Amino acid sequence: MNNQQTTTPAIIGKACKESRVFRTGRVFPNDMNNHKTLFGGKLMSLIDEAASISAMRHCRTNVVTASTDSVDFLRPIHQMDSVCLESFVTYTGTTSIEVFVKVIAENLLSGERVVAATSFITFVSRDSDGTPRPVPQVIPETEEEKLLHEGGSKRSALRKERRVNSKALATKLTTNKYWD
Repeated sequence: MNNQQTTTPAIIGKACKESRVFRTGRVFPNDMNNHKTLFGGKLMSLIDEAASISAMRHCRTNVVTASTDSVDFLRPIHQMDSVCLESFVTYTGTTSIEVFVKVIAENLLSGERVVAATSFITFVSRDSDGTPRPVPQVIPETEEEKLLHEGGSKRSALRKERRVNSKALATKLTTNKYWD
């Protein structure tokens, strides 16, 4: 009789490139704000969508957005621009997945390309019943991936501290309806 133990298989790391997503689109008049630049909320939606695909490619499970850690709007994006989003996983915790999104605006007439925004978004891997699931670690390969990965533990600690502070603040906020 063989007494084999049943163990959970080890989660192996995955290269950043396995989660990389590229998405390019045009800026149309209905995407613009009153300043005649891309509406920030539209860009944030595109960022979350691309990032969620990267997170799922990394862990191959369902994910939920846990935190939009930052969206830094660095340059305006104009109607004659295309918008290219590049996202990939940069850091993981036990069940959390940090995704970096770089937004490049390209003037389609001149060909000039600039980094117009950057963002870090965190997701949590979940199984079909909503229980958090362990995720593979990240294996950075390029200089850019290594640079972003190196700061991951610090960003994770800041995220955890911010979440504790947000929960404490939420206990002091009212849910009264002020419009009555």
